Formats: sequence, C-alpha cells, structure tokens
Amino acid sequence: MLGEAKGNTDMARGEHVVGADKESRPSPIDIHVGSRIRLRRTLLGMSQERLGEALGLTFQQVQKYERGVNRVGASRLFDLSRVLDVPISFFFDDLPESLASTYGGHLTRRTAGFSEMQDGFTDDALNRRETLELVRAYYRITDPAVRKRVFDLIKSMGPAET
Repeated sequence: MLGEAKGNTDMARGEHVVGADKESRPSPIDIHVGSRIRLRRTLLGMSQERLGEALGLTFQQVQKYERGVNRVGASRLFDLSRVLDVPISFFFDDLPESLASTYGGHLTRRTAGFSEMQDGFTDDALNRRETLELVRAYYRITDPAVRKRVFDLIKSMGPAET
C-alpha cells in the first residue's frame, strides 16, 4: 500500500506528483515560466547562485525552475516576483496563444510596452546574449533623457510601425 501511494504522492512532503505514472515531461507552461525567470535574472545580471541565496535555494534548484523541470508554486512565484522586481504577471507575459487556449483560454498576452510581440520576434531573440547585453547597456545609462533618446534612435532604425 505504501509503495502504491508513493507512486502518486511524495509522502515526505505530502505533495502530489503530477504524471508519476506517465513519462515525466515538463509542462509547456512550466517551461515558459522558467524561461521568463531566466530572462529576468539574466537581464538583472544576477547569477543562479545569487538568486538561489535570495530565495533560500541552491543554484541547482533555480536551474530546475528555469528549465521547467520543477513547477513553481504560488508562494515561490510571489518570492520570485519580489526578488526579481517584476509583477507576477511578468512570468506569463508573451505566453503563446496556443498554450493559453489549450490550458484554459483565459490567459492573454500582454499587448503594451516592451513585452509586445512583433511579427517574427520570438522569445528566442530575448534569450540571445546580444539582446541581453544591449538591454544591460541601455539600463546602465543613468540620465533618463539620454536613455529616452537612445530608445527613440533604436526605434527609428527599425521598420515603421503600422
């Protein structure tokens, strides 16, 4: 009996193990949330070790969250939003429409600001080192007026908005 229960529940923590009887694969939503954690941590120039320390975790646990292997619970998501200085909704921004509709349909993509997705612009572009370095350099500009001019310059160099 105990062996049967352990297949569906982690007895030590009293947590239900999702997919214990199936091949274990991360949920696409867990992968998305993990990629958003990694994106924000990287944009802040924070190591996995430093994030782990702030949350009382090891860097290996942070790695598992970022890969979507470990599901992020509500209290941990709250802690992550505080440490990474973003609203909880940040972790669900840019969720592909296919995932939003498959998993309830009530999640929507953010449609304003930097998280606006443009045609041909995917999360892969956000995870490129070049993009991260550009964003870090942008935020190192301390004068808000200069930063705004740089932003306007970059926008003017791209295709016209429709």
